[in-house]
Order: sequence, then structure tokens, then C-alpha cells
Amino acid sequence: MILSKVRDPRFVTIRRGGTLTDSDHRLLALWAASCAEHVLDLFESAQPGDLRPRRAIEQARGWARGEVTMMEARAAGGHAMGAARDLRGAARHAAYAAGQAGAVAHVAAHELGAAAYAIKAARVAAPEGESLAAGRLECQWQQDQLPEAIRELVLDDQRLRNDLCWSVFD
Repeated sequence: MILSKVRDPRFVTIRRGGTLTDSDHRLLALWAASCAEHVLDLFESAQPGDLRPRRAIEQARGWARGEVTMMEARAAGGHAMGAARDLRGAARHAAYAAGQAGAVAHVAAHELGAAAYAIKAARVAAPEGESLAAGRLECQWQQDQLPEAIRELVLDDQRLRNDLCWSVFD
């Protein structure tokens, strides 16, 4: 589980009583899509004919550009998670990362799920004995991609929800 029981108002849009602006919501979706895409090859090398995770990433970006509805992006995220169900290892985590990225349009706090699953994918794909180092490199890459407008929000979210996210942000 990557979502807290109590919703952080910083990840709830202003129109729903939180403090998240639409522009920051879009930036979260784009960042989550980048995190998922960074490990997508781990899924596609195992399941080259299954386009569901790639589609979820595309839909997340389309939603951020205003070209796709929230329902379409969320549905694509669900389909990507469906692609993960029968898999194991890095491919499974990479598909879940894409699914979480698609779900950001619906619940902004899924941004951390995309990042956490991508780190898990990188860890599992690493050679024996290099898992933690691979995870740290993936986490650093993700943090380097953060737009300044959401940087502190995401870094604080990583600190607050690290335990829920398998402690991948250590």
C-alpha cells in the first residue's frame, strides 16, 4: 500500500478542498510518467507485445496536456496494473510503476507509487549484490528529474511515506 489512510491536503486539488494547484498536479503526473518510463524496458523486454504499461504512461502525459480525460488516464493505469498481475520480478514492478503513473490524474498521491515501483524494478533487475546501489541510483535519477515547482513537495512526501513505500527512498 502506498497511500496513507489520511490524505495529505497538499495532494488534493484546490477544488476538492486541498491545496494542490492544477499546474502542480500536471507536473506530478509528468514526473510520475518519467519515473515509470525510465524502467519500462524491464517490462517490454519480458512482454514485448503488451502495450498496456506504455499506454498508461502516454495517457498520463496526455492528461497533463489536457488531451485525455481523468477517467481515460485512470483506466489506462488500471490496465497497466493488470499487465503486472501474472508477472514476477522487475517486469511486474515496472508495469505497476506505469499503472501508478496513469492513476495520478485521479489521485495525485499516486506519484510516489510510480517512483517507488520504478525503484523496486531497478533493484530487482540489478546483478546480485548491487540491488541497493541500483535503487539509490534510480532514486537519485528520479530526484534529478523533479521540476523545481514540485521538488520540495515530492521530497517531503518521500520522507513521510517512505515506510509505506518499502523504504526505497532511504
